[in-house]
Amino acid sequence: MKTMLHHSWGESLKAFRKPRVITMLFLGFSAGIPILLIFSSLSLWLREAGVERSTTTFFSWAALGYSFKFVWAPLIDKLPLPVLTSVFGRRRAWLLVAQLAVIGSISWMALINPVLSDSSLVMMALAAVALGFSSATQDIVIDAYRIESAESDLQALLSAMYIGGYRIAMVVAGAGALFLADYFGSSTAAYSYEAWRLTYFLMAAMMLIGVVTTFLIPEPQLPESGLNDYVARDYAGLLVLFALAVCGFVLSYYFSSGLAADGKELLASLLGNKVLAGLLMETTRLTMGLAVATLIAKLAVILGVVRRDVVDDTYVRPVADFFSRFGFKLALWVLLLVGLYRISDIVLGVISNVFYQDLGFTKTEIATAVKTFGLIMTLLGGFLGGVLSVRYGVIRILFIGALLSAATNLLFMFLAQTGNDLHLLYIVVAADNISAGLASAAFVAFLSSLTNISFTAMQYAIFSSIMTLLPKTLGGYSGSMVDNIGYTNFFLFTALLGIPVLLLIWLRWNKIEAYTRLDDQKG
Repeated sequence: MKTMLHHSWGESLKAFRKPRVITMLFLGFSAGIPILLIFSSLSLWLREAGVERSTTTFFSWAALGYSFKFVWAPLIDKLPLPVLTSVFGRRRAWLLVAQLAVIGSISWMALINPVLSDSSLVMMALAAVALGFSSATQDIVIDAYRIESAESDLQALLSAMYIGGYRIAMVVAGAGALFLADYFGSSTAAYSYEAWRLTYFLMAAMMLIGVVTTFLIPEPQLPESGLNDYVARDYAGLLVLFALAVCGFVLSYYFSSGLAADGKELLASLLGNKVLAGLLMETTRLTMGLAVATLIAKLAVILGVVRRDVVDDTYVRPVADFFSRFGFKLALWVLLLVGLYRISDIVLGVISNVFYQDLGFTKTEIATAVKTFGLIMTLLGGFLGGVLSVRYGVIRILFIGALLSAATNLLFMFLAQTGNDLHLLYIVVAADNISAGLASAAFVAFLSSLTNISFTAMQYAIFSSIMTLLPKTLGGYSGSMVDNIGYTNFFLFTALLGIPVLLLIWLRWNKIEAYTRLDDQKG
């Protein structure tokens, strides 16, 4: 990690006006458009169309792109695109292709009426998966571009602007898409495919903001990729290896679903705990899928589909570089911090809307407080996180963000005991979103500073995947936890989850700062 220089308040605030910082607002907007079009907005579309939830299981595959983007991030780090790379540069070429793929996938969804037949529903699922993978690819490139386009003392501000643009886009693709579909004449009582088609076409058009930004921004200065001497066959071999490994993972995961359901019931009866049984079984399925993908990749190398040194340069060296720079013990400590930092926020966030409903707040009250007012508070938190990180350094704000994120969860305990109190709801939402925005800005800057610019896409993709893996897994069982221990104890539990994070930062603070000082001297 590279130590932030401590700037004056005036210098910290002026940095927001730099073109590189403003650019991230538009790229963040481009990154934030697709995700709700895959999940919440699409779910409402299908619900209005009368599609049974049990028939939409394919749509869960759309999340794979976000969860395993580190698998193909090395390809984006290394592979040139014919013609486009020479014209736009490595990052901008991939960014343009990803954005055009996002526009194509959203438009593909717009052209499908999911209620015409079973095959049309399958096509909608495939389009959603395509959108998930193209969106995740865009995320990989934007993350790499952000890290490579500015020095370390601007990363917190770039992160804050990126998060701001992302949140604004989520409102556009979430509440905005629902408003448009309603305005064009679709409702639960009177479904209109034309309304949803026009809405999704307009959402595709919003992606042009990102495309124009890609044409206008400069290409960052990058070191040699390390694969310049490789021939077209080597690149083709990497793509074939990737495709075979992905197919093996998907097929393994798909065909194990029936076995997993039986195994879950058996484990639940043996352990007497459905939540634990489900967690163990899904972990087993994931491990099996990864093992199959790894075995296929090894066989491809043995059979000469791709050269071993190409695979080593693409997949092994980025990981080895991280451990060699930090040392094995400190590297594990850092990865543990990355995996736990957002756990308190994410686990609570999964069930927060259900909690508000259970307290008797109306959908309008929730939408106004959480979506609109909450967005403003998140942007304010991100702004504070960026400025304070520049002023005082990332590590300090990282610690404060973790402390506030855990502490504000205690306010949910107070709201649970108080009940339906709209004023208190706004106070809780304000505190929760400001702390989340502040912590996110500092944390993204921290993750950015961990990467080696020679392997930016791969290393950051690994960090961002680790960041959400455990929190999302645990968050999936938050409803079961609430059923067993109640909201008050659940919120106390999420607050306590923040204590290990604080200890991880505190106990290794000096070692990380010592490493960063040495790293800066080298740079």
